[in-house]
Amino acid sequence: MSWGTELWDQFDNLEKHTQWGIDILEKYIKFVKERTDIELSYAKQLRNLSKKYQPKKNSKEEEEYKYTACKAFLSTLNEMNDYAGQHEVISENMTSQITVDLMRYVQELKQERKSNFHDGRKAQQHIETCWKQLESSKRRFERDCKEADRAQQYFEKMDADINVTKADVEKARQQAQLRHQMAEDSKADYSSILQRFNQEQWEYYHTHIPNIFQKIQEMEERRIVRIGESMKTYAEVDRQVIPIIGKCLDGIVKAAESIDQKNDSQLVVEAYKSGFEPPGDIEFEDYTQPMKRTVSENSLSSSKEGKPELKFGGKSRGKLWPFIKKNKLVSLLTSPHQPPPPPPASASPSAVPNGPQSPKQQKEPLSHRFNEFMTSKPKIHCFRSLKRGVSSALESCGATPEDFSNLPPEQRRKKLQQKVDDLNKEIQKETDQRDAITKMKDVYLKNPQMGDPASLDHKLAEVTQNIERLRLETQKFEAWLAEVEGRLPARSEQARRQSGMYDGQTHQTVTNCAQDRESPDGSYTEEQSQESELKVLATDFDDEFDDEEPLPAIGTCKALYTFEGQNEGTISVVEGEMLSVIEEDKGDGWTRIRRNEDEEGYVPTSYVEVYLDKNAKGAKTYI
Repeated sequence: MSWGTELWDQFDNLEKHTQWGIDILEKYIKFVKERTDIELSYAKQLRNLSKKYQPKKNSKEEEEYKYTACKAFLSTLNEMNDYAGQHEVISENMTSQITVDLMRYVQELKQERKSNFHDGRKAQQHIETCWKQLESSKRRFERDCKEADRAQQYFEKMDADINVTKADVEKARQQAQLRHQMAEDSKADYSSILQRFNQEQWEYYHTHIPNIFQKIQEMEERRIVRIGESMKTYAEVDRQVIPIIGKCLDGIVKAAESIDQKNDSQLVVEAYKSGFEPPGDIEFEDYTQPMKRTVSENSLSSSKEGKPELKFGGKSRGKLWPFIKKNKLVSLLTSPHQPPPPPPASASPSAVPNGPQSPKQQKEPLSHRFNEFMTSKPKIHCFRSLKRGVSSALESCGATPEDFSNLPPEQRRKKLQQKVDDLNKEIQKETDQRDAITKMKDVYLKNPQMGDPASLDHKLAEVTQNIERLRLETQKFEAWLAEVEGRLPARSEQARRQSGMYDGQTHQTVTNCAQDRESPDGSYTEEQSQESELKVLATDFDDEFDDEEPLPAIGTCKALYTFEGQNEGTISVVEGEMLSVIEEDKGDGWTRIRRNEDEEGYVPTSYVEVYLDKNAKGAKTYI
């Protein structure tokens, strides 16, 4: 089957068909190009999606990815990033192996098609020219024959006419002969042109056109083969990345299988374990005996009637309000809340006639005093390292203890261990740098032309100084770490300092304390066990805040009368005794004083004459 023999007369249709074939090829190229754009867009969207959910550096999210589930999710994001890379590979391979190649081939195809059809048109024009020559010679031969016939007839007519001269007859005879000769020449010329045209026409239809159409057929078949190969390449490009995409999906499955719920649970324990122990049992509170109530462990007093006494000094003692300053809390808990006694009418010769009367003060529950304390601003004069109880004050001021004492023991140990590891890494880095500088200095000493060894002395001294500084820092943090690790096994002393129970225990303790100190008839009980319990509590807080500074004195006072401090929180004074004032009267009729820097308590304001420092709050006298 050949287009040259079967389609010898379909030149125009073949021209249209080949142009359609090129259009189809260009349409396929456009399809592949749009597919590559889609792959690039899809890969870009996948990368953006993966980047969007990646943890931000130096943020809290990065710490969350220590859990296996989060690690699996991070692995999924990384695999999706690789997955997107494979779609980029698909786009690149399709562009290089199909789009670019086919676009170049289309240009060559168009050029070849143009050349073939140009040759076809040239042959077609040649045969048309030969046909026109044949038609022209034919018409000339026909015309000459007719004119020769007319000349012969004219001669015969002139020869038969007796009236015509002999000369005219001879002239007519010569004219007829000339016309016959011209007819013979036209005949010969027509015959020659006809033979040549037939030869050209045979060659045109049996040689030139078949050859040209054969080339066009081969061109078209190559185009068809090429587009088929491109489609195979299209599939192969996809198939080549399938194993890698499969590995990406296998990686996601493997990451999912690596999720360990038990390990994540253990990480939660390690992240939030405080190192404290749970609180002990709460004692039963018996309200059936009005005057002899037993108080729960959360209250600040204990019963004298055969009930087990709460011990705060032992290893199993419970720490209450661990985040409150010791002096403030002790002053709150030990401040008496019953009206102060009136001064004696004539306690001594130095007594003032018509002495001061005790201010009438309504009884105030301890919970109100505690609320007043919690809303008051703590007196912090500098950013000193406060242990545990005042960490909230430091955090509010924007400072963090260097030894992480604001954290629970277990978390503090981890922070200190991490700090030690970081310092060791820095020491190793500085040590490597020192070794490198030392080697360079040795090279300079052996080869002075390479550099001056003295130029490295300053850098070497700086690095050595940094190493020494880092070692001192490491020793300091290792000491703190050893201290924490030494205390962790005996955590019973801190058993009840769990952060989750601070607020509830504080509120309940203050409320119960206020209730226990108030009798049903509105008066306050004065049990000796309360005073001893408060002393134990103060000692307990002394252990926790042994580096707390005592409250500063704001003035002095002179005892006008002798006062026997028998109630809790009070102190005995002798008439004429000079003492330091550390807290003035808050309106309840009591003033807090100190004796010899280690003994302090409350006395009735009407029993003393107070002299406040002018640079503190101005001179003010209570009489």
